[in-house]
Amino acid sequence: MELLTTMQKLLATSALIGFTTLPFSAAFAAAEPDTTEKNSGHVRAASSSKVSSNEPSMMGSTAPTDQGPERVEVKGGRHRQVGGGLMIKEDAPKSRSTITAEYIEKQASGLNPMQLIEMLPGINTTSTDPMGLSGGHMTMHGLSESQIGFTLEGFPINDIGSYAVYPQEIVDPENLRTINVEQGSADLDSPHISATGGAVSMYLMNPKDRLGGKIVGSYGNYNARRIFGRLDTGYVGNTNVKGFVSFSDAAEQSWRGPGGQGKLHGETKWVSAWGKGNVVSFSLVGNQSKGVTFPTTRMSTWQQKGIHNSYESNWDPKKPSGNYYQLHRNPFTNIYASAPSTFTLTKNLTLTETPYFWYGNGNAGGAYNEDLTNQQYGEQTVTGSIGPYNPSNTKSILLYNPSNTQTYRPGAVTKLSLHTGINRLSVGYWFEYSKQIQTGPYSLIDNATGKPYDLLASGPNMVLSNGETAQYRDTLTQTRIHTMFIADSLSLLNNRLTLEAGLKYAVVNREGHNFLPNTSTGPYINGSWQEPLPAASIRFKINNENQLFASSTTNFRIPMNTSLYDSGAYSTKTKGYTTQANADMRPEISISEEFGWRYQGPTIMSSITYFHYNFTNRLYQQTVTMPTGDTYSRSINGGNSHADGVDVEVGTRPILYHLRPYFSAEYINARTDSNVAAGGTSDFVFSKGKFAPQTPKYQLGFNLDYDDGHLFGGYSLKYVAKQYATFVNDQHIPGYLTMNISAGYRFKDWGIMKSPTLRLNLRNITDRHYLGFVSGTAANALAATGMYGSKIKGGSTSYSIAAPFMVMGTASVDL
Repeated sequence: MELLTTMQKLLATSALIGFTTLPFSAAFAAAEPDTTEKNSGHVRAASSSKVSSNEPSMMGSTAPTDQGPERVEVKGGRHRQVGGGLMIKEDAPKSRSTITAEYIEKQASGLNPMQLIEMLPGINTTSTDPMGLSGGHMTMHGLSESQIGFTLEGFPINDIGSYAVYPQEIVDPENLRTINVEQGSADLDSPHISATGGAVSMYLMNPKDRLGGKIVGSYGNYNARRIFGRLDTGYVGNTNVKGFVSFSDAAEQSWRGPGGQGKLHGETKWVSAWGKGNVVSFSLVGNQSKGVTFPTTRMSTWQQKGIHNSYESNWDPKKPSGNYYQLHRNPFTNIYASAPSTFTLTKNLTLTETPYFWYGNGNAGGAYNEDLTNQQYGEQTVTGSIGPYNPSNTKSILLYNPSNTQTYRPGAVTKLSLHTGINRLSVGYWFEYSKQIQTGPYSLIDNATGKPYDLLASGPNMVLSNGETAQYRDTLTQTRIHTMFIADSLSLLNNRLTLEAGLKYAVVNREGHNFLPNTSTGPYINGSWQEPLPAASIRFKINNENQLFASSTTNFRIPMNTSLYDSGAYSTKTKGYTTQANADMRPEISISEEFGWRYQGPTIMSSITYFHYNFTNRLYQQTVTMPTGDTYSRSINGGNSHADGVDVEVGTRPILYHLRPYFSAEYINARTDSNVAAGGTSDFVFSKGKFAPQTPKYQLGFNLDYDDGHLFGGYSLKYVAKQYATFVNDQHIPGYLTMNISAGYRFKDWGIMKSPTLRLNLRNITDRHYLGFVSGTAANALAATGMYGSKIKGGSTSYSIAAPFMVMGTASVDL
């Protein structure tokens, strides 16, 4: 309570100072520098907007046109970035880490964003395949990716329903300028309803000024191959418009079992800048993925079999099996479009507008034996048929049964910023209206090949005798988001002291329609959540090299849309579905505080941050085991939790022999403050005071970079301590250490070919076989006695098996 009172006083004081100085600060406004440049006989603006990156802020800098000019140059010469591109000079009054294009270009070709940020403090990532084509998982301060807000070019990437992140679909690394990781809180203008645990913001490079391009080709073990090409148009004619178009094709064979993963990916970005701070940009990303999913494992199975795969590589038409690998595909198509732009309306007033559109369509597949003579339509027992097809065995026919998701998601973030000397006031509004259709039809399989007739299960489908198409889920969710925010920043003592305060007020309305019958919550579900989210910060520069900062923020995450609906198979024993709704879930609330110190000298940079957070109504997915042995899943309120910890980051510019070391570390003490409900009973397990699941207590990262302008190389290691899988800490995955090596050579320019480069990347060089992520938590894994004396069976936990050793060779050239 004392901490909350202090935060409220800080908010009120900072806001009062900021607002009262507005009438008087205009007289102190500095003259704007002329940022235009002469080029080809006409005037072109610099690529940055008036919102300078020299103005530290935690309140509103999510749009790429708020980011200022590109500060990264990766072609030729001796590289001098800190830690090999793992650190930059930071002025934000909160914890933030950034990787740059220099670090990204030296990594294995095609790695996804989660893999690229694995060395940063507080980050724990796991990939299920070497190239990251099947996705991956991530925690930050022990909070999962569904609690972290991801943006690309200022628009949201998290799924609007489950808040999941599919990193393989987002971006090609060759086009990335920077990835910013905010370990404690998202910016006030960030478009998220789930970022209770921080944010990851990705920014594309701006198109080049002159005609050119880049070609990259790679090959590695598991028949991994990838090709990437980009064409930069340069300035188009006698205009301010420039753009690039890129394309990549990547594929690999599965390292666990049959099949493989692959994706086609395309991106384009166009920018037009003119005058003093006017920038219009447009980005379009398209991705099409097809691959065989990797199954999770149980602890007992892992201990018995180690690395394994339950999928079968051969199809027997006489004995159809649901474990045939072609029935476990993951086809998905995504299109992201955004047009972040900034306009200078007057000398002191700027407008930033970020409209976007998000489209997705795909599924994760599976197959099950069905009895056409005995089907359930809720409580009603009916029969089924497959169109004109008459299978000989109607008692047990194998049918393809994927989980389809189709998403339409338009939105926009509007922000006005008033700069009046030492003061900056921003007001904004984020609106989004999304529609998500989720179905689970049963579709016919070609008995000759074992493949579904259609990967999206559009037909032929099982139709019930009452005329309904059989579905294990069938929902429509419409989400309307109205978020208003206001922030004020005051710079004092010649920009040595910065005070900020802001308030975001989020209104989220969800309308759901469950087309399945006899559900526990009925066919129509309406949810409405309103939350005021205050934030405040202070940053003080002791001198040019040392600064102190502190911040306090409030964030929230509304329940996932799956918590609104019953779905799955209907059980006549339990009189319910295998996934059960919990429509009364309250939003998850987090209050976080940070206190930090940065040293940013000419050779060494470092930061140390103490952080604390409190969670109320922490949301979890739980698998419940009934006394009968039947199971179902549900969303639960995990009660309250808190954590205290320290993040450390140190890096250098080139020192002896062009070496640039980088070191990161985290210690966290995360505790559950409530006793969690036990599955299948009305009792609770003794979880209060236990260490939080999915949270490693220690993490250490080290990267050593060498680069003399031609020859370059690197060595990195990451240690992650053990992670509990249950709230009572009776099962965990051990800690692990992984190591990577890279080496390469840049040749001199040869004609139109600039910086021809060869490089070799080796990841997980010891081929460590380990469980990398707790995919499914439970109250308890072993039999236990509850608070009220009930005998509680062990719950179901699941784990992701981490990717093995990878070697990849790459050749690239700029044009």
